[in-house]
Amino acid sequence: MTRELLVEADGGSRGNPGPAAGGAVVIDPASGEVLAEVGIWVGTATNNVAEYSGMLAGVRRALAIAPDAELTIRMDSKLVVEQMMGRWKIKHPAMAELAAEARQVLAGTPVRFEWVPRLQNSRADKCANDAMDAQASFER
Repeated sequence: MTRELLVEADGGSRGNPGPAAGGAVVIDPASGEVLAEVGIWVGTATNNVAEYSGMLAGVRRALAIAPDAELTIRMDSKLVVEQMMGRWKIKHPAMAELAAEARQVLAGTPVRFEWVPRLQNSRADKCANDAMDAQASFER
C-alpha cells in the first residue's frame, strides 16, 4: 500500500519584492502527526516566488521521508494551486522556472493540489515566518 502524506506549504515576503521565505509542514494524514517542518530562506523575492519555494521544499522533504508517497499539497495561494494544476498560465520567469522544477521533482508522483483558506495554513505560515525572521533555512 502506498503511503499518503500531506504537505501544507506557504510563502511570504515583507514588501513585494522584499525579504522572502517559504515554509512547509509534512503531515501523516492518518495520525495527524507532524513528520517534518521546513523553512526556506529565499532572499529578496516576491511573495509568489516564496510560495513556490515553500511548496518545493515541502515536496522534497515529503519525498525524502517516503519516495513512493501519494501527496496532497495544501496551500492558501490560489495562484500557485491553479498554475500547478495547469489551469492558469505562468508569466513570471522565476515562477515559471520554479513550477518547472516542481513538475520535475513531482514526476511520477501521484499528487493532488488543494486550496485552503489562509487560517487553515497557519503551521506552514509559521515556518515561512521563522525562516524570514532568522534569514536562514531550516529543517526540523
